Amino acid sequence: MGIQLGPLLETRKIKVEELSGQRVAIDGYNVLYQFLTSIRQADGTLLTDSKGRVTSHLSGMFFKFSNLVGNGLKLCIVFDGKPPALKKKLLEVRRQRKIKAEIEWEAAIEAGDIETARTKAQQTTRLDPSMVLECKKLLDYLGIPWIDAPSEGEAQVAHLLSNDRVDYGASQDFDTILFGASKFVRNLTLSGRRKLPKQQKWVEVSPEIIDLELSLEKLEINREQLVDVAILMGTDFNPGIEGIGPKRGLNFLQEYGSAEAVLDKIGKKIDNLDEIRALFLNHPVIDFEPEWSVPQRDLILDYLCNDFSFNKPRVEKALDKYLKAKPRARQFTLGDF
Repeated sequence: MGIQLGPLLETRKIKVEELSGQRVAIDGYNVLYQFLTSIRQADGTLLTDSKGRVTSHLSGMFFKFSNLVGNGLKLCIVFDGKPPALKKKLLEVRRQRKIKAEIEWEAAIEAGDIETARTKAQQTTRLDPSMVLECKKLLDYLGIPWIDAPSEGEAQVAHLLSNDRVDYGASQDFDTILFGASKFVRNLTLSGRRKLPKQQKWVEVSPEIIDLELSLEKLEINREQLVDVAILMGTDFNPGIEGIGPKRGLNFLQEYGSAEAVLDKIGKKIDNLDEIRALFLNHPVIDFEPEWSVPQRDLILDYLCNDFSFNKPRVEKALDKYLKAKPRARQFTLGDF
């Protein structure tokens, strides 16, 4: 999702190992799309096994998560359920973009433009139900708990946080904050040196923590008003008002107090405003108590190496991180910010 709330929020860069010992709920669909987008060959095609089946999602989940678990994090994965009706328009827009990107990818391949081909291929990313089932099976073998949310996974992550089932939520999407995630981590599975698109430049990406309570305190607004800022900007459930970004939206809410008052002042209208706001403030969630268990070494090796043709020595090396993982650190407080 493209809500650019970053400029408004208090962030603190950290090292992954500083989260050792903490229970972290990860937005599953978000991270799987990330793996499928980034873990590709030079021309943009996905990794596959000897039978031609896609393995980028499994590779990302196993090897990326091994580093997190190896640093003492206790992961819990939350998968999306049925999307809200108001999201259907956005999903159709995304589907059309992927169709267009597929045509452009084929043209780039034919022209021998590998850089453009890779970029366009990333824009075609689809997450098939079979991929989700394969990942859930791997998570079971790894002893990592997972849950299917009734609707938006970010809302379920926030619910786990508010009920002290986990210590942090993790996603790239700021809407997790809007759903009420009090302590939120970005770039958790993106950290490291990364190449900028279409440039011979690299940047260092670090995990960062966002504290919702501290952010709201410094912005001098409440969570409901932050949701209104996002609605004015545009969310997954509405297109927003042209010309309103994070800073202008914040100024409006600080001055007028609510989205209704702002819209009345500027002579604009947002359909289904109450329904959109309720999706963030009262989203469907379920209770869940994560339980972690010891990884099943033989089943993991058989599943990845025999079923999906993964390199056994590499899998064994990563598996050691799961089997030897021990928490080492403390939880952050507001003083750390």
